[in-house]
Amino acid sequence: MYSLAFSILFVSFIILTLIVRFWLASRHIRHVLAHRSAVPAEFAEKIPLAAHQKAADYTVARTKFGLLTLLVNTVVLVGFTLLGGLQWLSVEIFKLTGPGMLYQLALLAAFAAVSGIIDLPFDYYKQFGLEQRFGFNKMTPGLFFADMVKGLLLGAAIGLPLVWVMLTLMEKSGNLWWLYAWLVWSGFQLLMMVLFPTVIAPLFNKFTPLEDQSLKARIEGLMSRVGFASKGLFVMDGSKRSAHGNAYFSGFGANKRIVFFDTLLSRLQPQEIEAVLAHELGHFKLKHIIKRISMMFAISLAFLALLGYLKNQLWFYTGLGVDPLLLPGQGNDAMVLLLFMLVLPVFTFLFGPLTSISSRKHEFEADAFAAQHTDARDLVSALVKMYEDNASTLTPDPLHSAFYDSHPPASVRIRHLHAAAA
Repeated sequence: MYSLAFSILFVSFIILTLIVRFWLASRHIRHVLAHRSAVPAEFAEKIPLAAHQKAADYTVARTKFGLLTLLVNTVVLVGFTLLGGLQWLSVEIFKLTGPGMLYQLALLAAFAAVSGIIDLPFDYYKQFGLEQRFGFNKMTPGLFFADMVKGLLLGAAIGLPLVWVMLTLMEKSGNLWWLYAWLVWSGFQLLMMVLFPTVIAPLFNKFTPLEDQSLKARIEGLMSRVGFASKGLFVMDGSKRSAHGNAYFSGFGANKRIVFFDTLLSRLQPQEIEAVLAHELGHFKLKHIIKRISMMFAISLAFLALLGYLKNQLWFYTGLGVDPLLLPGQGNDAMVLLLFMLVLPVFTFLFGPLTSISSRKHEFEADAFAAQHTDARDLVSALVKMYEDNASTLTPDPLHSAFYDSHPPASVRIRHLHAAAA
């Protein structure tokens, strides 16, 4: 009875999510195309019509491609759950491994392999079809597959031991396993923040110290004014993969470092680079990073507690096409992890705007911080160039933006900055 009700609820949310996402996408496409013929008045003197139309076409193409991947992912989701894909995979893996931890790790690895094979043609087309068509792709097929192999090896080296620890806790640490698992997961996240800048990121990109001494002096002056200590200023060779540009700081504690894409440095003036960095430093000084980490930890604790409850509910398995009475071995914690990971996005999508509200608030605050420590007009000119170079639409549909965009629309954001400059 409960399993049937949960199956109906699951299907209902899938349908509801599909309807909402297609509706939002269609609104977005219509809105962007309706404003394609003219640059918005506040940008008319700064962005050429051709660049504005390229951004519109790029946005429409990305949105349509997103709908295609959404349909495929939905079919795959139903295939894995209600149509018995995970149940079949579980039995077949058991025939090869027998019961025990090896079986559970193999099940997770097999699921990841099947999902990766399904995603591969879409990832390839996105890079060498969509991004190539609009002039953003700088990758070669060799680099694409080299990145993929590196990612697989890194994922196995990091992910398998972590999953082994989680599965062991689920099996042996009693009803409060989810609390211990949360402590391990939180510690792992903090460790990755420390290791990412110096160990993981250099596996994929080359980082060289910033050589422009005048720009370096300007940036160090900004860091001194705002009280930010860094382990160094680095330039990343982002141009070997994409024409998109950005800047960020990474790391945690004393391991923080500031990174500029080489594409960004080649496009912006020194005062504009300083203003962009002031925005990023604003996130740090206003404790946005700590707030986001705290929120992430709180949400993960709540979800793990929910998983702790669902782990022992028969209807959760049977309602998703898995019969735990037919699962080989002494229970199957790997299966409940997979089921939870698959269904969670279906039930949480409609809460997306809540996270966007918090993120946009932080973006406005970081912009205001940058306007206090640099010239707001420099940040405006930098943002305009970045919107143009990245082909970001200046006219998103407001409702679509509220669901998907972590940053405020360009016109709203720049209007705030003009007010700060005034």
